[in-house]
Amino acid sequence: MNVEITPNYSYIFDFENEFIHQDTRVWMVKNWTYVFYYCGIYMAVIFGGQHFMQNRPRFELRGLLAIWNSLLAMFSIMGACRTAPELVHVLRHYGLFHSVCVPSFIEHDRVSGFWTWLFVLSKLPELGDTVFIVLRKQPLIFLHWYHHITVLMYSWFSYTEYTASARWFIVMNYCVHSVMYSYYALRALNFKPPRSIAMLITTLQLTQMVVGCAINIWAHGFLQTAGKGSCNISEMNIKLSIAMYFSYFVLFARFFYKTYLSTNARKGKRSLQSASSNGSSAVQYSSISSSKQASMGGAINSNLLSAAQQTDKVKAQ
Repeated sequence: MNVEITPNYSYIFDFENEFIHQDTRVWMVKNWTYVFYYCGIYMAVIFGGQHFMQNRPRFELRGLLAIWNSLLAMFSIMGACRTAPELVHVLRHYGLFHSVCVPSFIEHDRVSGFWTWLFVLSKLPELGDTVFIVLRKQPLIFLHWYHHITVLMYSWFSYTEYTASARWFIVMNYCVHSVMYSYYALRALNFKPPRSIAMLITTLQLTQMVVGCAINIWAHGFLQTAGKGSCNISEMNIKLSIAMYFSYFVLFARFFYKTYLSTNARKGKRSLQSASSNGSSAVQYSSISSSKQASMGGAINSNLLSAAQQTDKVKAQ
């Protein structure tokens, strides 16, 4: 039975149907190197901004933060809904090799292609996450800005090659960001999701890194067996991608341990629970970096505050 290479979408928007992938590739080939300038400006802004804010009061920006996270959550949910069906369809009817080596998700599927293009472009405005951290004078850890700039550079570079394995990376990122930005939006709106949700998000991010490494290993194997003409991914791209995903895994695993499993983290959790039961604590939730800033009426030591500030402040791109 001959199965169509694209899934049977129940509805296709006009802007999706009008997507012409060749035009976007030509634009990206001509302009992708500008990403290095964008990253340079980004670094200057965030570290210059930290210096500027050093002796100034923090901005609250809770309303803007709620709008920002809500928009990114809706975008990510829509992107996941429009790209995941293509990956599932290809796996069911064409198998793992096609999903890793054939870029039909851009070349033959206008719906998935359009949302792939938006995904790549979205990595630039997502740098705005860090601006909120700087203006709100929250801790800016290495993983946060390193993750932002490397995802931006890799995404733009990969689009010039129509890297076939990117369909996996895009679907995973959309899905994780759907949960993550929704969580941040709720916290910006003063809702208090349980700590287990934050742990779930970091677990999903770690899983994303493991799968990313596995896809690159499979891609390398397919290149060796099927040849470069049959698998649309370059050796250079595989090396860059696996180095990026492995570094993310190490950094996220370290963050997970320090935030949820270390002795200080467990002490902080017990102290929070004890203070809450005595009615002496009021924990306010911030967003973007997802730091917890506790305002306690009882005697809570500085280790508790430090542990609370480190909780859930990392995002995966």
